[in-house]
Amino acid sequence: MKRHSPPRTVRRQSTDTQRQFIRGVLLLIGVTLLIVFIFGDHGIFQLYKLKRERAEVQAHITLLRKEREQLKSEKARLENDLDYIEKLARERFRMAKPGEKVFKVIPKNTDSD
Repeated sequence: MKRHSPPRTVRRQSTDTQRQFIRGVLLLIGVTLLIVFIFGDHGIFQLYKLKRERAEVQAHITLLRKEREQLKSEKARLENDLDYIEKLARERFRMAKPGEKVFKVIPKNTDSD
């Protein structure tokens, strides 16, 4: 008995169907990997957000360091510079030496024309 092989068109159709299925699966895997690499916990989007946040934190740290240096300088002046202390006492707290008079200057109101 002879075995009949399926016609070539049937084999070709099943091979084409298998190829299309494999392409579809590979495309699905590729799209899934792309989504994971872009939007996953360690993806490109998350990396971008972390780099931007790091830059903001670094800028804030730089600002705080400058402020700290200014405060150290102010502290040193307050500890050592008596003229500076006197100036601050006069300007901020309207203090005067004994025998001095303090005058408060009231700005002229120009709104009532």
